[in-house]
Amino acid sequence: MSIIQVEGLKYKYPDTEKLALRDISFEVEEGEFIGIAGRNTAGKSTLCFALSGLVPHFFNGGYGGKVIVDGLEIRKHEVGEISTHVGLVFENPFSQMTGSKYTVFEEIAFGLENIGLERKQIIDRVEESLQLLDITTIKDKNPFDLSGGQMQRVAIASVIAMKPRILILDEPTSQLDPQGSDEVFKVVENLAKEGITIIMAEHKMDKMANYADRILLMDHGQLVDFDVPGKVFSRDDLQEYGMDAPAATRMSKALGIKNKKTGYFPVTINELAREIGGNV
Repeated sequence: MSIIQVEGLKYKYPDTEKLALRDISFEVEEGEFIGIAGRNTAGKSTLCFALSGLVPHFFNGGYGGKVIVDGLEIRKHEVGEISTHVGLVFENPFSQMTGSKYTVFEEIAFGLENIGLERKQIIDRVEESLQLLDITTIKDKNPFDLSGGQMQRVAIASVIAMKPRILILDEPTSQLDPQGSDEVFKVVENLAKEGITIIMAEHKMDKMANYADRILLMDHGQLVDFDVPGKVFSRDDLQEYGMDAPAATRMSKALGIKNKKTGYFPVTINELAREIGGNV
């Protein structure tokens, strides 16, 4: 059953003439890992905001179509209610820190306190999130004394503590070094294994090829393609949308090596190695 349904979604920011999202429709099944790809002006962040309720409730503007997440029609429910079903992690972890808490533990507990949970429930949820994100050892540290990768994991933990069924991440590794990026992707992979539906806007296509079940390709607010990574990354016109295929796909194209069953080019080094091994 689809946990996300988007039908004819249109959106225009206040005091602008151009549509940021243009008649977008798609569905996501429960437990899927969906990667959103496209150039900086593609509308990836705006789509993330629309799936989390910030569009239209926070940003206002012109809105049309229908978005349903976990049974809630976004336009008919407040952001506070939506946030118990959908968690949003921003591009810059600094913007997600409250700035009013002195420890990682307190930072993660902040949202739970705001929804009025009992003390024991708060402690249990924070401890569970700390373990899930593998950051128990830093629970007493100040959030602003952490590395970028650690801080992003704290931001994710604060969202996961709310127990959403859907986690949306808007370019979560753009501010991070390679090690920090690896940390975040490993964490998100583990969350996907826990059954959480993942929507991630990301520029790092080599990483996305390893994790995403499907890729949603956008350009200028429109949906260009929505399919398995092999199909999307095998397109000949990716560069027209400001995109480069993963390194393994570019190498596969240069060597003329395709998957025999699907007809698509491999998207990871492991897939390419298997195809080469099968041809030896």
